[in-house]
Amino acid sequence: MAIRDRKLDHLRIALSKDVQFKEKTTWFEKVLLEYRCLPEIDLSDVNLETEFLGKKLRAPIIVSGMVGGIEEAKKINKDIAKACEALGIGFGLGSQRAMLEDAKVSDTYYVRDVAPSIFVAGNIGVTQLKDYSIEQIEEALQAVQADALAIHLNAAQEAVQPEGTTNFKGCLKEIARVASKLSKPVYVKEVGHGISYAVAKELAKTDIKAIDVQGAGGTSWVAIEALRAGKSISKELWDFGIPTASSIAECRKVFKGPIIASGGIRSGIDAVKAFVLGADLIGIALPVLKAQQEAGSKGVQKYLEKIIEEMRIGLFLIGAKTPKEASGRGRLYL
Repeated sequence: MAIRDRKLDHLRIALSKDVQFKEKTTWFEKVLLEYRCLPEIDLSDVNLETEFLGKKLRAPIIVSGMVGGIEEAKKINKDIAKACEALGIGFGLGSQRAMLEDAKVSDTYYVRDVAPSIFVAGNIGVTQLKDYSIEQIEEALQAVQADALAIHLNAAQEAVQPEGTTNFKGCLKEIARVASKLSKPVYVKEVGHGISYAVAKELAKTDIKAIDVQGAGGTSWVAIEALRAGKSISKELWDFGIPTASSIAECRKVFKGPIIASGGIRSGIDAVKAFVLGADLIGIALPVLKAQQEAGSKGVQKYLEKIIEEMRIGLFLIGAKTPKEASGRGRLYL
């Protein structure tokens, strides 16, 4: 019941309160794209197809995991996954801790009936890894027919959450254990406060296949937990974290695998700026959830189509035929 109540609180607060960073931004406004008024390509030449962990995506987008384990999550997940299937993009599930503790809620995560072919990522928190065997994690992924496991890192959130798990000792070792033994690819993601150069350098020594930076500037999980607990916190704590643009650039220096840029991505031009800094894909969460609440699966699809169209135009305007070609066609001005 405690997990269910917490998840309901998270959903309610995210949809009804202002949980965005107050003053800190993604820093995408500091990224200047190299506009090429003679791009020497046709707009129709732009190809957004991307391969990620063995699956082809028609556009380099993953809708980040948000909800699961509560009845309200069932329609949300199916609506979003249905839109992702129509667009050929990836979909991430919310934390599967609830179904690991109670198999009866597994159906709130299951989307393969509406999204049979797209990339789907399972999800577990890093501090929970030590609580479950490889066999238990494998079973959780099989139950939802996931293609990979995303391990979320959320120290800032846990520190403010009243019942938070704040013992992060040995977590790097656990990531290495799971990444080396699981039959599915494993990647690591933050939840909205960014991944640093130092952490990325350590993660690069493991067998993880990708990093999702989920940087600061979008939704603050510190804010959500503070509002949930009725705590008064400083704007510095509310805004704690590494701006998304900076996190991408820092992770790219030491991690050779795919980097997902998420945390405050609000337009296709933000996505192009992320590609310029070295990201391979983008992730979006809260705006997709709000689109689903307003107009169901069709609302999600319409919102994401707008992002994809802007992404295509943005790449054309810097003369890049693919997201990979965008790398270096601009710079971060600090």
